[in-house]
Amino acid sequence: MQQSLKTAGVLAFQRSLYATDAQFYSVLPHQQEKPVWVIRHGIRGTQNVNKATEKEFSNIQITDTAKLDPTAEKMKVVFDIKFFDLANSLFACAKGKKDKEKDTVKKFRATYDAFLTRAKDSHGLKEVVLRYVRNCTNGRWLWRNLTLASTATITVVKNDETEHGLSFDAVALSRKGFTDYTADELALAELFVANLQGYATDRFRVTALLDFGMPGVQVYPSQLYTSNKPKGFARPLYAVGAEEPVRTVEDVMHFQATRKMGQAALRDDKVANAIRTIDTWYPDYESIQRPIAIEPQGVSLELQERFRIKKASAFEIIQKIDELDPDSPNGMFMIASLIRGGVYSGE
Repeated sequence: MQQSLKTAGVLAFQRSLYATDAQFYSVLPHQQEKPVWVIRHGIRGTQNVNKATEKEFSNIQITDTAKLDPTAEKMKVVFDIKFFDLANSLFACAKGKKDKEKDTVKKFRATYDAFLTRAKDSHGLKEVVLRYVRNCTNGRWLWRNLTLASTATITVVKNDETEHGLSFDAVALSRKGFTDYTADELALAELFVANLQGYATDRFRVTALLDFGMPGVQVYPSQLYTSNKPKGFARPLYAVGAEEPVRTVEDVMHFQATRKMGQAALRDDKVANAIRTIDTWYPDYESIQRPIAIEPQGVSLELQERFRIKKASAFEIIQKIDELDPDSPNGMFMIASLIRGGVYSGE
């Protein structure tokens, strides 16, 4: 039985897939557009937690919300995505403090380069990219907003070449599996693959147009985690751009009941997480029956579970990269893990 390849003590891969924030716009009558604002305001709700006493009824909070313009029934959400040559993915590879073998780094670099050569022209790479395409076109990256929409159309254009853009019905495309790719998905995948192979350096703009069937609905940008938040503060939402300045206390004739915090958006890492939710190769997939994001140990925050432990983890699989078939389930998972990037140091 072949021994595992010893990885370098210092080993890291840079991402080959970059996504920007996805910004929200209200689509007004006559196709005019304006930003969806995150608004900070106060609310007086009801007390409905177990620790409430019999005398507590009100729940006074400061919170953020985002709503479409009162005249808008549709919302546009836009982000850009770019792929980089896999040949540049190895960011750091050096001898660690505990490395005793002189040729560890040299051996790993040679083995890794050989795997990339096999992977770049493999069916495995094309399948990984087709799954990225499916998650762009099925609107998985829209998260909760997609479930509220009656229709959702997604267009993808390359380098602002709008006349050659591809259009997809997001609601009609599956979010449970990766089969029955359309001709347009196959065509888009070829463009993505060319960038990962180093034959092109394109930028792709992904635009979703959601119809909610009623004006002024509340929509859902990313929710931010904060530690030590002020008492009575409920939640902050992600916004881009400068917030509206706070008026002075002396300006009592213009009391500020609400404040614009910036344009509503989904964070870039939330968008990227949705796009790389393609792992159906993990051991428990047959019983779970849902894809998880590409993570070295298969950690799913949604399911609160680690699905790739021991030999199924990327840390173990990379030690077999010299004999890894890029068309195999482990090979495709490894390709997607390299595109994701991460630290795989042996120490």
